[in-house]
Amino acid sequence: MDVTSAVGSVLGAFGLSGAAGLNAWLPLFIAGLADRFGWIDLGGSYGWLSSAPALIVIGVLLVADLVGDKIPAVDSVLHGIGTLVAPTSGAVLFTAETSLNSHLPTAVAAVLGALTAGSVHAGRSVARPFVTGTTAGVGNPVVSAAEDMTSLALTVVAFVVPVVAFVAVLILLIGLGWLAFRASRWLRRRRERKQLGTPPRSPG
Repeated sequence: MDVTSAVGSVLGAFGLSGAAGLNAWLPLFIAGLADRFGWIDLGGSYGWLSSAPALIVIGVLLVADLVGDKIPAVDSVLHGIGTLVAPTSGAVLFTAETSLNSHLPTAVAAVLGALTAGSVHAGRSVARPFVTGTTAGVGNPVVSAAEDMTSLALTVVAFVVPVVAFVAVLILLIGLGWLAFRASRWLRRRRERKQLGTPPRSPG
């Protein structure tokens, strides 16, 4: 086993799983297309991702998510669904990326992928009400578009420069953790003021 390739595949897998936490369908769709056109090799076990039926279904779900996540209230429903979908996508991508170039057990790869994607998704789900409340929903499409672009960038970088994708995911997790902390404090203060009958203030 080539150690360099093995390490690269693991680091890239973290990047793909992080991307799945931001948009569960985008990295799956890109990985499937890349495998179909021969740019990457997902191996026989994950060749189904590049099949025409899979690409069509994932593509339709991707478009629905891209549109729905820009709409307040609808995005909350999608985030709820994503609590299951994002970790699943992360697990599939992590195991697919590491299946050929490393001896990482499939179960371990699946858990790492699910945890990475799930952590990123949890951070963005906690932070979204903060964005909605402080911008009256106007900021949702902007934040959602930024998440989609970051997911796209992470996916591409994961295949091209895996170590950069890994570092980017670490930074993303730290940033989302901080934002989630701020959001939870703001939401708690908002509930307290509502109970006391005082008007809410801007977060600070």
